[in-house]
Amino acid sequence: MTTPAQGSRIPEGALYACDNSKFGSDGKGRYWPGTEAWFAWLSRTVERYGPDRCLWALAPDQPFDAAGTLTESLPWLARIRELGVPAAYAAQDGCDQPELLPWDSIDVLFLAGSTEWKLGPVAERLAREAKARGKSVHMGRVNSRARLGIAEWFGCDSADGTYLAYGPDKNLPKLLKWLDELDGTPSLLGGTHPSAPNAGPRTSPPREAPCRRAPPHGTSAARAQLPQPPGTPAPGVPAPGRPGPRTR
Repeated sequence: MTTPAQGSRIPEGALYACDNSKFGSDGKGRYWPGTEAWFAWLSRTVERYGPDRCLWALAPDQPFDAAGTLTESLPWLARIRELGVPAAYAAQDGCDQPELLPWDSIDVLFLAGSTEWKLGPVAERLAREAKARGKSVHMGRVNSRARLGIAEWFGCDSADGTYLAYGPDKNLPKLLKWLDELDGTPSLLGGTHPSAPNAGPRTSPPREAPCRRAPPHGTSAARAQLPQPPGTPAPGVPAPGRPGPRTR
């Protein structure tokens, strides 16, 4: 995943996604360059690496503000599509209110907002509605096996986080193992199909433990999608009244 602040070089042949830096690694959006500069960067990025390799581009949003996000995003969704890439929309706390999700104008639902909200029942319901509407779903700030499991349970097609920034050599094998455990279909990073003879039984993700804010360097994207077998219990989420840190 790349952002205006990172300017990451995309490896040849790799897929990529474009975040907008509205939230940013500092959680305050100080790396947001402004709408015109952002769109100029996005246009250059898509021209350089090709629209066919781009999973999505996130429209400008207002973190934790559903109404503000709608106002920010609407003028840009069609322009993102005109670049030939899927338009992603950041779902925030409160976006389940009437008229706050422009379903017909988006291709990807990006689960943003506070930690408590994006791991909760409203975000799950919206993720499943997005899938029913033929949209893809992405979850931001996924930095643990437990949260990756919740994203997978919601039906997310992709997730991002800074987990690899703690130590790529050490954490990449762990991340690949998580994906292998959760992803029952072949993916870019490996995995086995649940119908394979040696595939183990699926289990629901564990309750997420409290987590520290992620470090301000680097992001990674990982596929995490699987249809849920009938009767599988839903994973635990943070207990009411004890929200985690405010992250995308």
